[in-house]
Amino acid sequence: MAPLKSLEELYPFIDSNFLTFCASHGIFTVEDFLIHDLYVLAAFAEQQPASEKLKQVKPSLHFPFSCLSFTVLNFSISYMCTQGITQILSIIDVTERQPWLNGLELLEDARENKHILSIGFERVDVLLGGGLREGQLTEIVGPSSSGKTQVCLRAASNVAKNYNAEVFYVDTGNSFSPQRISGFVNWKPGTALDWSEQSMLQQVMSSISCHSVFDIFALFDVLHRLEFNLRSQTCKGDRRVQFLIIDSISSLITPILGGSSSQGHALMISAGTLLKKIAHEHNIAVL
Repeated sequence: MAPLKSLEELYPFIDSNFLTFCASHGIFTVEDFLIHDLYVLAAFAEQQPASEKLKQVKPSLHFPFSCLSFTVLNFSISYMCTQGITQILSIIDVTERQPWLNGLELLEDARENKHILSIGFERVDVLLGGGLREGQLTEIVGPSSSGKTQVCLRAASNVAKNYNAEVFYVDTGNSFSPQRISGFVNWKPGTALDWSEQSMLQQVMSSISCHSVFDIFALFDVLHRLEFNLRSQTCKGDRRVQFLIIDSISSLITPILGGSSSQGHALMISAGTLLKKIAHEHNIAVL
């Protein structure tokens, strides 16, 4: 689940005092908060200098304790707090109560929501059966300088340009190149653009968000933040995140593999599971 820090800007009741209090009890994520004894936390909160703010974690008996959700908070603090709790509760409820689907429903979901996105390289699209499918992971493997990043950049520009979609680009090797992206949009440095070409270039570049990540734990943090934003985002026009690129995940996985410890393998499995979850639940193609 999302780090508590990521909620600070969205929900006013989670301020620096609240975060410091939680950190002192080993609570850094929403999941950490939910598995703690909230009655004990409330008792500790009473002893804090800023207890009036912290008492927002005081348990309420109006909701079943077994729900382990933010419904156990005291709803009488303020209307703003109530609205924030309601939003978080809806996110947690969606996370914890995924509906069961039968085969027919899964088939309909694949037909209606799992579209194919063209990379922009015709021969690669043919090999992929038309392109990258939303809801699935596609891995490109090859030696250094074989063109993997070139495919990623071309795919990012093509999806942003032709599908009016948001692209989330995770750069692990400082290889993201806006100049190469603009080149795929048919713009060459030093040449003038007319109004329509300038508008198209701005649309493509503004639709691609690049995030630099240099270790596996930073990747988990970025992916959890993305997942949280996908669940809580409001619709901005008709654009949504449809494409997630990690270039490249091997540079993050390789340093933690090997040796007698199984931690590296476990982290690799966790990363794959999280990526599959994001892809399937939010109809995103992952490369």
